[in-house]
Amino acid sequence: MIFDDERPKKPVAHDIGSDLSALSAEELQARIDLLRGEIERLDAERVRKEAGKRAADSFFKPKV
Repeated sequence: MIFDDERPKKPVAHDIGSDLSALSAEELQARIDLLRGEIERLDAERVRKEAGKRAADSFFKPKV
């Protein structure tokens, strides 16, 4: 039987606020690229949810 504590942990690609002094310029660029990709993914989801909210608001808008 395998418990969650026994499974190998996926290494964290970046911890917000972590010490950056030991990282090379290439490692820093890799983290920047990773975070930019995540920002794009988050922004796309936000846009999708806002569009859904606008559609719902217009559908349930009281008719005058």
